[in-house]
Amino acid sequence: MIRINLLSAEREKTKRRPAFQLGQRLTVACSLILVAALLGIGWWYWSLNTQSARLDEEIAAAERETQVLKTLIQQVEQFEQRRAKLQERVSLIEQLRRGQSGPVHLLDQISRSLPDMLWLTEIKQQGDALTISGRCTAQTALSDFITNLNASGYFKADLGESQVEPAQPGQAELIRVSVKAQFVPPGS
Repeated sequence: MIRINLLSAEREKTKRRPAFQLGQRLTVACSLILVAALLGIGWWYWSLNTQSARLDEEIAAAERETQVLKTLIQQVEQFEQRRAKLQERVSLIEQLRRGQSGPVHLLDQISRSLPDMLWLTEIKQQGDALTISGRCTAQTALSDFITNLNASGYFKADLGESQVEPAQPGQAELIRVSVKAQFVPPGS
């Protein structure tokens, strides 16, 4: 027996029909564009968040480094201040050492120039000018003192004043003397 399928012609017509109609194609295309746009925006948002987090970390690191540098700068400033104070002290000490030899030589030469029977009561200094006051028992002691000062090479001395003090009974006469001298260290 032979069978004839009368419905197959209709089925072929339905099979030949397009799978998607124009409206469906447009919907799928728009959906794909929307999904792609959402994926693009999502990727862009993610990259901006990662970049923002990286920049925040860099800013925090830079702020930590700034704090460290500020403390270093403060330490350097304190060091510079201490260094300046110490340098000032060293220069003052050096200046005192340079000036120290003058008074030492001055007193040393005066004490070496003192003859017997003359003693000093006062030494006044104004710059390089000296006024040496004292007492002696004889005029020769005074002249020896002035001669010794001039021979030392540190002084240019002259007699300032001499005055005989009246003697009390049973005591020797004293002569009050004043010598004016100029302190001139050798080599100056």
